[in-house]
Amino acid sequence: MISTPWESASGLYKVLVIASMAVSALGIILALVGANTTNRPLMYTAVGIILVGLLTHVAGLVVRGRDVKTYRKQNPPVPKQRPGR
Repeated sequence: MISTPWESASGLYKVLVIASMAVSALGIILALVGANTTNRPLMYTAVGIILVGLLTHVAGLVVRGRDVKTYRKQNPPVPKQRPGR
């Protein structure tokens, strides 16, 4: 079976990605509600919530990069043999 990045990801990465999507979705919904009701404080709050979602996403990218670096240290790539040598 082919391993996908999601299957081989750490638990922390998965939590951060799902949390990022949920927080960003909440911010978008609040921004839409604030825009339709002309409630500026709600819209500004929603922008802050979206920003938190984006920062959570960046944290997930950092965790994923750390995991890949650790994996590469434990499993270095094997050099390919040239045919005829």
